[in-house]
Amino acid sequence: MNKILMIDDDKELCALIQKSISYEGMEAECVYSGREGMEKLKNNEYQLVILDVMMPGTDGFETLAQIRRESSLPVLMLTARNDSISKVMGLREGADDYLTKPFDMEELTARIHSLIRRYTRFNRQESARKLDFEGLTIDLDNYSVTMKCGTLELPPKEFEVLLFCARNQGKILTKQQIYEAVWKEPYVYDDSNIMAIISRLRKKIEENPGSPRYIQTVKGVGYRFSKEV
Repeated sequence: MNKILMIDDDKELCALIQKSISYEGMEAECVYSGREGMEKLKNNEYQLVILDVMMPGTDGFETLAQIRRESSLPVLMLTARNDSISKVMGLREGADDYLTKPFDMEELTARIHSLIRRYTRFNRQESARKLDFEGLTIDLDNYSVTMKCGTLELPPKEFEVLLFCARNQGKILTKQQIYEAVWKEPYVYDDSNIMAIISRLRKKIEENPGSPRYIQTVKGVGYRFSKEV
């Protein structure tokens, strides 16, 4: 049974989510502060964390930073509606997805299933030298991708951008995250470099670059490797 840790000071919401999750065959444990959440993570095993941004004391961002120092568990952040700053900050700090309040419980459980599925899948593939998706195989040894039309070798930076996005399948990635992961240096605001590489990649791996199947644009934030492939 998948076990989820929810960190949110809204006790009524926690109880509602706990009940909804139980209907999906999962177990949720609720705590009401970042400090309590970190104690639980040290002493228990979970498959996902649901984390609220606005909490007294240690807020969601500080708690997320502490989690990322210790764990790669998927984290779904809850933010206030139209709070785009919190969304971007959360993604930059390592959140895997976000959901704005109020939200539909069916959407919440769908995102939970997707994040756990992806986390489980990539834990199994962590030591693999090839990543397989529908219609696309990424070969780590040869810096190449194989599609229906054949195999294509990629320049190093194009390959590394593709690989970083694919390894974070379904996760929204900012341009800063992509740049710092691939170039291994602090991000200097220069969107044109990453945009050009994404454009070249799409022309090579997408059947329809104007409507990409793999590397999708998330307007105002960055990119996401589709979780549907």
